Amino acid sequence: MAGKATVIEVGDHDVRVSNPDRIYFPELGATKLDLVEYYLAVSDGIVRALRERPCMLHRFPDGLAGEKVHQKRVPNGAPPWLETVRVTFPRYHRHADELCVTKPADVIWAVQMSTVEFHPWNSRRADTEKPDEWRIDLDPMPDCPFDTIRRVAPVVRSVLDELGIVGYPKTSGGKGLHIYVRIQPSWGFSDVRRAALAFAREVERRAPDDVTTTWWRKDRDPKALFIDYNQNARDHTIASAYSVRGVPAATVSTPITWDEIPGVDPQAFTIRTVPARFAELGDLHATIDDTHHSLDTLLEWADRDERAGLETPAEQ
Repeated sequence: MAGKATVIEVGDHDVRVSNPDRIYFPELGATKLDLVEYYLAVSDGIVRALRERPCMLHRFPDGLAGEKVHQKRVPNGAPPWLETVRVTFPRYHRHADELCVTKPADVIWAVQMSTVEFHPWNSRRADTEKPDEWRIDLDPMPDCPFDTIRRVAPVVRSVLDELGIVGYPKTSGGKGLHIYVRIQPSWGFSDVRRAALAFAREVERRAPDDVTTTWWRKDRDPKALFIDYNQNARDHTIASAYSVRGVPAATVSTPITWDEIPGVDPQAFTIRTVPARFAELGDLHATIDDTHHSLDTLLEWADRDERAGLETPAEQ
């Protein structure tokens, strides 16, 4: 039995949560209501991570045991206070009115709609074609241990420091690590991706035994750490800070400090543990919007690499 509906008061709005006792995460025995309570506990952080960004929802209407639905469009019947932002998909000559989070009630409405994961764009509704977020995705290949990430993260930080750029790390909720940088919304997706590739190549030069930027997966060393610059391409999304992941352990993509990386266990961050951490530490990404950095130097590096014959692979 999933149980009767309950009504959750979230700020100025009431959100009806149906089937609150439905088990979503069997490994923890965690329910839909547990998921709601998690997102309420970290509401300041998740709203900051999603604020005014087009957001794709990863929904599990029957819990993790059922089918996952990738939902871009807000369905008919959404409450009138829910905000959306229209994005276009030129390749398909289509558009979608996606969720645009501005308040905690928007997040809880999405959870009521069986959303587990939140995947925002790296641009905001003021200009969806000009990203204000550069994402450094340290993506381990199948045989790459987390210790490799521990070795490479200081190299990433060193290059950022030399550029005068502040990066904000978080676990991916899986096996990887993400570092987010706020940038001036002055460039389109292609230039942000070129800058991300130039940065990745510089890290690869400094850690050649650990890092790869090889484009085709089949050509990569299965023990290498891939810096996935393509996550900055248009319409590519990854789980936001504080997003739960759709895995049995209910892990969370969790902001951490650089100093935590040597000893961090990403699997320790779950919907059971992150609320207490958040209550103690607050949002470690709280200052991420304080400074928006320039990509000028990285784009100069990209020009240099291209003159040297290093190609920029087409976006996928």
